[in-house]
Amino acid sequence: MYGKIIKGIAGFYYVFVPGAGTYECKAKGVFRKDNVKPMVGDNVEIDVLDEDAMEGNLKSIYERKNELVRPLVANIDQALVIFAMKNPTPNLNLLDRFLISMEMQDVSVVICFNKRDIVTVDEMDEFRRIYDKTPYKLVFTSTKSGEGMDELKKALCGKVSAVAGPSGVGKSSVIKAINPDADVETGEISRKLARGKHTTRHSEIIRIDDDTFIMDTPGFSSLYVDIDKKEDLKLYFPEFRPYEEKCRFSGCAHVSEPDCAVKEAVEAGDISKERYESYLMLYDEIRSKRRY
Repeated sequence: MYGKIIKGIAGFYYVFVPGAGTYECKAKGVFRKDNVKPMVGDNVEIDVLDEDAMEGNLKSIYERKNELVRPLVANIDQALVIFAMKNPTPNLNLLDRFLISMEMQDVSVVICFNKRDIVTVDEMDEFRRIYDKTPYKLVFTSTKSGEGMDELKKALCGKVSAVAGPSGVGKSSVIKAINPDADVETGEISRKLARGKHTTRHSEIIRIDDDTFIMDTPGFSSLYVDIDKKEDLKLYFPEFRPYEEKCRFSGCAHVSEPDCAVKEAVEAGDISKERYESYLMLYDEIRSKRRY
């Protein structure tokens, strides 16, 4: 049978097979021998050991389209990152770090700004202005009023999306609004494997439809930008790209050089000042890391 790993915990892998259900599987020794670790999101073939108990063995793992380190998942089409616009106040530098991480792994991003019901239109427009010149899709939602939820569901339709965000932003509420049965599905797995509810959070997949999945990943409070050369940082700010050839100097870092088209775009409001300041902060962080 063929399916997708939707959760992995304590050596057990839960494989969703369309039309059949979720099987609890263990990985064969050949995976350990070949130093291959099954990942949430893997498309797999399983041998069914007990149809009534829905138990089986992982037989083979299909070639991965991609695999991410942060969060640790495979075969995703996009990332959905959720931040609140208020309560808590969003750390946009943390958001930018996540966007850089996804740029480095060539994964498109949907940014969901939640808690739309407790901010003014002007406050919402400020977030829109900051990220409007980036290629990332912006969705503004409220799980209380339901605003923006249809637009978010449309952005997720037919894709496998990894969901990430810091704690307190309403991530669980957004997931429950997308799929009201999410708690039921994860609860069934926890009852089947009693240890599940006592473990630290792991990535898991929630099925929205047979071709639409969201991967709930553990919350993050900090992200390390894994870039060795400060000169490489600009590669991961996509809104800089249209201006780079207009800089006076080839290889311009967009920091202190004269006649820098990126800095001129910031002054003109074509690149948001907040994104550029985030870039400078990270540039100094990488430069300091290299120094020490």
